[in-house]
Amino acid sequence: MSRPVKILISADPFIPVPPVGYGGIERIIDSLARAFRKRGHTVGLVAHPDSTCPVDALFKWNTGGTVSNAMALRRFTRDFQPDVLQSFSRLAYLVPQLARPLPKVMSYQRHTGGSQIRIASLLGGRSMTFTGCSKYIAEMGRLSGGDWRAVHNFVELGKIDFRATVAANAPLLFLSRIESIKGPDLAIEIARMCKRRLLLAGNRPTSGSELEFWNKKVVPFIESGEVEWVGEVDDAKKNILLGQAAALLVPIQWDEPFGIVFAEALAAGTPVITCRRGATPEIVDPGVTGFFVTDAVSGVEAVGRLGEIDRTACRKAAEDRFSSDACAEQYLSLYREKIGAAR
Repeated sequence: MSRPVKILISADPFIPVPPVGYGGIERIIDSLARAFRKRGHTVGLVAHPDSTCPVDALFKWNTGGTVSNAMALRRFTRDFQPDVLQSFSRLAYLVPQLARPLPKVMSYQRHTGGSQIRIASLLGGRSMTFTGCSKYIAEMGRLSGGDWRAVHNFVELGKIDFRATVAANAPLLFLSRIESIKGPDLAIEIARMCKRRLLLAGNRPTSGSELEFWNKKVVPFIESGEVEWVGEVDDAKKNILLGQAAALLVPIQWDEPFGIVFAEALAAGTPVITCRRGATPEIVDPGVTGFFVTDAVSGVEAVGRLGEIDRTACRKAAEDRFSSDACAEQYLSLYREKIGAAR
């Protein structure tokens, strides 16, 4: 049996862990910390002062700037004496510790790259490892140098009910921010051509070009009754919507770093219809857990083939690849590798 690992996790200082409302990465940090401790490891957390995540030691950020927080993280690391420092916060906070032999893992949930990556990898040497929330992000970061690994994000399976069957007239569901890069206009076009009911759920824009997009491309179809506007939803409502949907229809128009809602849909047993962009090929298995589309015509074809999808296979994919347990084991394997190399 491997010896326990002492892990210090840093979150950004702006949102508590776990979050009260929105906060995707803060939810992930909370679940990871719990998963680590369940396995017998010691966990310290550097986070917003209002954080309530159950850890062995909570270190609270102050309201200082980058330099102040970098020095605070160095102090917290000295006090906690971890085997590994796992950062979900800013790379700049690691600067005072880059040259130290302590294994450090810097994780990215968004598009990345640039000189800061190159400099950190040079200064950190073998002690510095980067992870991306998908192979797509890891490959992007690798162009700037450094040791990169892909560790997928995950869903909290216990909060999403599996539905083996849905009604014959089950609606299609668009669940995401209502903005142009998410493709709600294409989802509407597909649903109209299929003569299928479409639910739109997610926070809507309130200003700028995206508000104009909303008013021109979405509002007319809500007003005509051709689609149903649900609005922003909490976890409980999300669970209900995903479970009753024939498919999640979010035909993204940008390179998605991961797309947690796609994994959440699979956890509910709901097939995914989207575009082959960014990390989506790492989540959706065409013909098994969903379909890729390029336009409205291919979208209509995909909707027509939903009967080919076994919803049990969707849930199994989520359990095998996108669970907190799977993610925790990947991180722990990386930690042990780097701790062993540092000795």
